[in-house]
Amino acid sequence: MPTVAFHTLGCKVNHYETEAIWQLFKESSYERTEFEQTADVYVINTCTVTNTGDKKSRQVIRRAVRKNPDAVICVTGCYAQTSPAEIMAIPGVDIVVGTQDRVKMLEYIEQFKNERQPINGVGNIMKTRVYEELEVPAFTDRTRASLKIQEGCNNFCTFCIIPWARGLMRSRDPKEVIKQAQQLVDAGYKEIVLTGIHTGGYGEDMKDYNLAMLLRELDEKVVGLKRIRISSIEASQITDEVIDVLDKSSKVVRHLHIPLQSGSDTVLKRMRRKYTMDFFAERLEKLHAALPGLAVTSDVIVGFPGETEEEFMETYNFIKEHGFSELHVFPYSKRTGTPAARMEGQVDEEVKNERVHRLISLSGQLAKEYASSFEGEVLEVIPEEKFKDESNSHLYVGYTDNYLKVVFPASEEMVGEIVKVKIEKAGYPYNEGQFVRVMDQHELLDSEKVKISS
Repeated sequence: MPTVAFHTLGCKVNHYETEAIWQLFKESSYERTEFEQTADVYVINTCTVTNTGDKKSRQVIRRAVRKNPDAVICVTGCYAQTSPAEIMAIPGVDIVVGTQDRVKMLEYIEQFKNERQPINGVGNIMKTRVYEELEVPAFTDRTRASLKIQEGCNNFCTFCIIPWARGLMRSRDPKEVIKQAQQLVDAGYKEIVLTGIHTGGYGEDMKDYNLAMLLRELDEKVVGLKRIRISSIEASQITDEVIDVLDKSSKVVRHLHIPLQSGSDTVLKRMRRKYTMDFFAERLEKLHAALPGLAVTSDVIVGFPGETEEEFMETYNFIKEHGFSELHVFPYSKRTGTPAARMEGQVDEEVKNERVHRLISLSGQLAKEYASSFEGEVLEVIPEEKFKDESNSHLYVGYTDNYLKVVFPASEEMVGEIVKVKIEKAGYPYNEGQFVRVMDQHELLDSEKVKISS
């Protein structure tokens, strides 16, 4: 039996796609081995979001070549899409496929074995208008399943290379999304995370269909689904219709990840983001009114070219005032080929780092404040894995619907199930909880009935 090993760099979408590519190999009777083992084929799924992403991707490719010089080395993903020639120039690389036509990978491998000539299968992604169907019926992670619903992005923010790596917005056929969701629930998953390159933009390229309608259909049609999480959504995509669905649905969780990037209108303009802070604030107020207790997490880029102390403080104060529940803070890093990399006023690294630290400590403070408002409450948690603490082997860790990480006593058979847990002691990054009980079938059905009767 031929063997294949995978290495994935970068985001959740890449991890999803690696699983999808693995399905293709599995159907062709390959066995999967660890990347550190000797394999017949190595597939490296690359990232290009930063210059470091490129560099790490090259290192991993070279590692695979060293591991087994006779293996077929196949490189795919975003870096492969934007710089195929650079990758083909690495000695030992045999096949390069970008972010499209992954289904041809196995054909290319056979072709390579016969002809022994390197293959560049990368096409012009900007011409692609159709979503590439790749099925993932199950994941290595058994508690949360990702479901990719769209590809590409039309935004062209000045710091970002991704539209060039992924092409323009294209949405997956809703029937396929529903079918795949049902498959995942039938495979035992209680929670599905909707993911994509620009997830909230789902449907923008369709006639008479949008994200709100998809959420409604998932809610109504997928039997046995308990939680729907949206991996990320832009403020501009949070329409009143989406808020209405969140308000009425018992399955869409009380947690949204809404990238802010900056809390200063002048910086947002230089970033070419499509909203103002007034608009963002108005969306947040509407969301909190519809969903009390909603957790809003966000991404922030610190030290964007030209960012002054005043502009940074606008960001800091906006975040503080609106009580985000957690932040992912990134120091701006130059991405070759983007407009921002050529801008004047690049911020000094030390200034960047000092601002990053200020925001990270604010994030920690806000996370604790948010968590403490749930102390004493009983919430639903899906245990994911053992908590890495040698002194107590009965502790497990999992997430509540509103994305609080909870550590509590549980057992192996509860992993992936929904259990009731009382938050005994709020904290960050962990909350300590006390197991109350496993939700039984009646309750799970009741929670659906409540929704139907309301």
